Amino acid sequence: MRQTFDIKGGPQDGRAHLPLLRRELAAQGLDGLYVPHDDEYQNEYLPDANERLAWATGFTGSFGAAFVFTDKAVLFADGRYTLQAADQTDPALVDVEGIPDPGAFGWLAKQELKGKRVGYDPRLMSPNDVAALGAAAAKAGCELVAVAENPIDLAWKGRPPQPMEKVVPHAVKHAGAAHTDKLDAIGAQLKRDGAEAAVLTSPASLAWAFNIRGGDVSCTPLPLGRAILYTDGSAELFIDEAKTDGALRRHLGNTVTLRPLSQLEDGLASLSGKTVSLDPDVASAWFFDRLGAAGAKILRQRDPVALPRACKNAAEIKGTAAAHVRDGVALTRFLHWLDTEAQSGEVTEIDTVMKLEAFREDLGNLNDLSFPSISGAGPNGALPHYRVSTASNRKLARGSLFLIDSGGQYLDGTTDVTRTVPIGPPSEDMIRHYTLVLKGHIALAAVRFPAGTTGTHLDILARHALWQAGLDYQHGTGHGVGVYLGVHEGPHRIAKVWNAVPMTPGMIVSNEPGFYKAGEYGIRIENLQYVTPAENIPGGEIPMLGFECLTFAPLARGLIDVKLLSKDERKYVNEYHKRVWKLLSRKLDGEAKDWLKAACARI
Repeated sequence: MRQTFDIKGGPQDGRAHLPLLRRELAAQGLDGLYVPHDDEYQNEYLPDANERLAWATGFTGSFGAAFVFTDKAVLFADGRYTLQAADQTDPALVDVEGIPDPGAFGWLAKQELKGKRVGYDPRLMSPNDVAALGAAAAKAGCELVAVAENPIDLAWKGRPPQPMEKVVPHAVKHAGAAHTDKLDAIGAQLKRDGAEAAVLTSPASLAWAFNIRGGDVSCTPLPLGRAILYTDGSAELFIDEAKTDGALRRHLGNTVTLRPLSQLEDGLASLSGKTVSLDPDVASAWFFDRLGAAGAKILRQRDPVALPRACKNAAEIKGTAAAHVRDGVALTRFLHWLDTEAQSGEVTEIDTVMKLEAFREDLGNLNDLSFPSISGAGPNGALPHYRVSTASNRKLARGSLFLIDSGGQYLDGTTDVTRTVPIGPPSEDMIRHYTLVLKGHIALAAVRFPAGTTGTHLDILARHALWQAGLDYQHGTGHGVGVYLGVHEGPHRIAKVWNAVPMTPGMIVSNEPGFYKAGEYGIRIENLQYVTPAENIPGGEIPMLGFECLTFAPLARGLIDVKLLSKDERKYVNEYHKRVWKLLSRKLDGEAKDWLKAACARI
């Protein structure tokens, strides 16, 4: 199994580790320490060695922060983790506060800490976050201190080693372009921007720019390292030597100098006097400090790889489409199983995760999951980011809804798909809510829009039917997705919050509106789609863009109230199911194929 269900951490970690941390704080002359969840690489999934927040407090959620002082500790976690934070911390040692209200910095600003020294690790924070922390510290009257060595790292006895998985070349047939061509194009853009070099701090940018992949992070094939790119297309790639071999050196060729990660600070110092591009949203304050000390002129701008990486080329789209068809076969077999054997009321959430993973494994080319599966039965499905554990595991009870959000990592593509299905006969409310979510999903799938349109402009389409019924959902509607890279990828997204990046041909984005009835059930329908020029609209005067669907697996026909759908919406469902049948039926046989035919019948 690639997914585990025993969540580590808990109150015992805080009881054992907070005294060790406080001893180290005293040794460094500190009265407190800010502990973010983020690691040095801004990873979504952290290597065990970088789970500092979990080590200090026992809280293992994927988003949070803490202040640890000599006399108390305060953990900040958002609404997704309210119950988990309470379960995993000792209330006698750790107070739990919310995000965004008050949030870590808001809380600090209201404290009386005159004369206190509060440490932070500049390797783990963006310069903007450091500035915000500094402003809060000033209001509290305390001194903010950048630590040279993280007190947690020094106090952590038996800390796991940093991952040292081999870095491997990623074939051009999957990447669609040689890394030398990519580096030349990035170098030319840097020159146009007035930069002489760029420092890449994002492992995803390294993976894409150099056509390499790694195994340092679960669910994402990332190599942890850094790079310096130059305007002539040459580059220095800083990777731990234990991860490299002759095949990697031959792949990189003469234009890329492979250097040990231990030489990174020397590499930054060599940029003295140069204009260097650096992204304040993904690079930590440490990079700004080091370049500033070296006398470099810092050009604050978006990572030059981010937009080219987001706009997939023809080979990346073709590979992703092929991966989705294979993945759709596994998902259809799973949905058939759900609709037959799993209707007993005795199947558990963990059973479903294991079954779906087995169907994906049967494909023979699954390299990893793209994220830990969200398997929510009944009220657990009402938690959008729920992760099943042995402690929370529920049965799929008859008369309930079941939500499964999952994906796979394949050499040619990354998948992410959500389906909601009934277990036993659904209620009228379940059907109505599902159909309203479906209407929003169709609106976002079928829209045509002019160049310059952002995801923020489009977000309302997915919510319109729900809003008219007095309903909504409290998460974004769509996130970017990489190609055998991160399942969550910027810089574009579809959400209420402002995003200035226009939807551009080649961008892959999810379409996942939902509805969550607290304590009862959750509904989400998610497909991946990519931006493409749209067919000419009769009578139209400007070129338009649209979305092409990548994900193919049947919808839950038993949850669709046809009376609530317009003629065009019914046509969309029928045309979508027609494509599902055409693409998947030839790869299925027996009962699963018969089931798919019925699932794709016209409504």
